[in-house]
Amino acid sequence: MSDTTNNGPVLAADGTPLKRSLARALRMQKLRALMLIAPLLIFVLLTFILPIADMLFRSVENQIVSETLPETVVALQDWDTESGEAPGEEVFAALAVDMKAAAEAKLHTRVGSRLNYENPGISSLFRKAGRQVKKWDVENDGPYKEKFLDLHKNWGDPDVWRTIQAYSPKFTNGYFLNAADLQKGPDGPEWRPENEQIYWTLFIRTLIMSLAITTSCIILGYPVAWILANLPSRSANLLMILVLLPFWTSLLVRTSAWKVMLQQQGVINETLVWLGLVADDARLVMINNQFGTIVAMTHILLPFMILPMYSVMQTINPTYLRAAKSLGATNWTAFWRVYFPQSVPGIGAGSILVFILAIGYYITPELVGGTKGVFISNRIAFHISTSLNWGLAAALGTILLVVVLALYWAYDKIVGIDNVKLG
Repeated sequence: MSDTTNNGPVLAADGTPLKRSLARALRMQKLRALMLIAPLLIFVLLTFILPIADMLFRSVENQIVSETLPETVVALQDWDTESGEAPGEEVFAALAVDMKAAAEAKLHTRVGSRLNYENPGISSLFRKAGRQVKKWDVENDGPYKEKFLDLHKNWGDPDVWRTIQAYSPKFTNGYFLNAADLQKGPDGPEWRPENEQIYWTLFIRTLIMSLAITTSCIILGYPVAWILANLPSRSANLLMILVLLPFWTSLLVRTSAWKVMLQQQGVINETLVWLGLVADDARLVMINNQFGTIVAMTHILLPFMILPMYSVMQTINPTYLRAAKSLGATNWTAFWRVYFPQSVPGIGAGSILVFILAIGYYITPELVGGTKGVFISNRIAFHISTSLNWGLAAALGTILLVVVLALYWAYDKIVGIDNVKLG
């Protein structure tokens, strides 16, 4: 189709060429559509994309050492890490200059804290040296190696200097190595001492317990969803209030209630003793372990499983079951071969929702899990709020994000994400 005629180009009502007018109208339509979704895009960018990008950056960022000790980093490049001895006077002289500037800017404690994550004890070296170096005349008070050794003998420890040298680049994989129970060694990554290897255990425990919680929610939630979907509307709505009731109660209150229920002097044990099912001196240990975490989190996350399954079950036409029975199928055969396959999308939606929520929970495991029932998210929260090792927390969070995405990809390949429905 041409936009010209024998008499010239086709014109719009305002006299402009039709092709140009249509292009302008299309641009205005796209601009209006963009303006409509702009608030949502900005919200997602500020609350989701940027925090994830910041987490990824913090997991490899390591500029504090090179920016605070620039001359020391350069001087250490010529030091032989395999010598078994502390570096020479020129390195200590550079450290004196850097330390004085850092102490005056009150940055020496920050670099000490950063290096202390990798080699416990370095933080105290930097704090003590910073207080003293401020009094030195760094141009005339040498030799500095002896002065630093007088401040603390550990300045002569080669491991201290290896740590400074290993973490002098602006970007590091050290946080990810620590998150995988590894550390930087002379010949590359190496395993940490066995008594310091905790993160693999926490990752595996988190995945296994999240799967257990998801499975228990399916087992308990499916019959409830089936009953709700097959009851008359008035009765179903009344029972739905009971399903939604936990949402109106504080998470902390519900978790604390389970803590009271499950302890050895709690309601459950007292009832079992009163019924004679359990001896008074053999009360069940149901708190501060994995069992307590699974029970409490199953109760908390169960509505998130019931609601998607109920929504899908409501769409299943009951005449399918009647038709199967009229053709000779038993109740079980009709359910298993006709009804259950149609409810699988609801199970898939609920499973994804519950699993992702479970894998990131930390309040409930912290209160009822003890030392055996905590998740990797508890360790992330510890590093964010207590140890202030944000780099390690970011690395752990990144690994957890990758694991969730990998499981999501595997679920899509095995089951198919297109089969997941919310109703």
